[in-house]
Amino acid sequence: MVELETLDIRTTTLGISLLDCADPDLESTCEKVYSKIVHHARHLSEVADSIENDYGVPIVNRRIAVTPVAWIAGPSGAEDLSPLALALDTAAKEVGVDFIGGFTAYVHKGFTRADHALLESVPHALASTDHVCSSISLGSTRAGVNMSAVARFSEIVLETARLTADTGALGCAKLVCFCNTVEDNPFVAGAHVGIGEAETVLNVGVSGPGVVRSALERLGPDADLQAVASVIKRTAFKVTRMGELVGREAARRLGTTFGIVDISLAPTPAIGDSVADILELMGVERIGAPGTTAALALLTDAVKKGGVMASSSVGGLSGAFIPVSEDQGMIDAVACGALSLAKLEAMTTVCSVGLDMVAVPGDTPADVLTGIIADEMAIGMVNQKTTAVRIIPVPGKGPGETVEWGGLLGTAIVQDPGRFGCETLFRRGGRIPAPIQSFRN
Repeated sequence: MVELETLDIRTTTLGISLLDCADPDLESTCEKVYSKIVHHARHLSEVADSIENDYGVPIVNRRIAVTPVAWIAGPSGAEDLSPLALALDTAAKEVGVDFIGGFTAYVHKGFTRADHALLESVPHALASTDHVCSSISLGSTRAGVNMSAVARFSEIVLETARLTADTGALGCAKLVCFCNTVEDNPFVAGAHVGIGEAETVLNVGVSGPGVVRSALERLGPDADLQAVASVIKRTAFKVTRMGELVGREAARRLGTTFGIVDISLAPTPAIGDSVADILELMGVERIGAPGTTAALALLTDAVKKGGVMASSSVGGLSGAFIPVSEDQGMIDAVACGALSLAKLEAMTTVCSVGLDMVAVPGDTPADVLTGIIADEMAIGMVNQKTTAVRIIPVPGKGPGETVEWGGLLGTAIVQDPGRFGCETLFRRGGRIPAPIQSFRN
């Protein structure tokens, strides 16, 4: 599975609480943040390397997640929080991790002063750092959707794209918004440490699209869908057991608590490591064709069932990801016209997250971005599921053009968001009230 089917641990993510780093002086806060991260994460890469050698399982990324920065910035009263982003980035470089998540604010019901400061600091923070990732909670089933925050977030996305235009708006690839955000998510850009987590916690994300694809190839095209679901469940069971083994051993060697194993099928641009390939093996001619959403629903559900059979510590965003630029099958489907932005939105009703790594023209108006994000937040709110948007307006690019980011971020074909917007909705502001489903006490 490791050598031929690209099975790997996609990430070992060390969560670190920074609640005790808050200080009335922002410079002191930055120093405390840097010191605490370096202290707890100094052996993370070393431990990951040792587990790779001992178990023969690749660990692709080493990451850190921290307490939402807005929560620790409040006492300082600072309006520019980019120094905290620089402290995170410097610490990440010192300990040798790939990304650090947690430049985060929860604004789904309203803003504190620190929330305002963080959101306004996002463009400069992401443009001036290499490893920092940012996430903003814009909605939840219990609170509804903060449309004023959605509109401002859209403008922040455009400003981030402008400031990182020389890298194809790469800053936007490190920025995501959520409805029903998950507090133990090991994957960036949304990784952060929730209020109920331990002082430090080790979460792992396991990815095995290639393993599932190979199992379905062996099953063949004549088996019925119940057999397909059973094969996926059995495969997810094996992958989850491996992930928990690695996660618990990594936590032991680091002297920390093991948290969860996230069993999301997270694709890469590598041939054969594609969620799109799985859906096509299940029976759709090309991802995006009629039947795609139904096949994805089966896949997501079977992965989750296999995971919870294997472990009582399944968490995060477990299911199936559909990051467009990171999946070669999806890239090909966009290129041939099979996969549209509208179809992607339909697929997010049943996948693990939402619109992920979607490139749009750099001149897309803020009201159009607001509408795209609001639609996705509404899907999550009404269906009591996590949804997210990581959208990238690429300066100077139009529909059908290509932008290369390389590595796990892959290649994006700029998609057409249409020529109609929602300017009045953009201007209204306020909050979409929580749905009737929220009253569950």
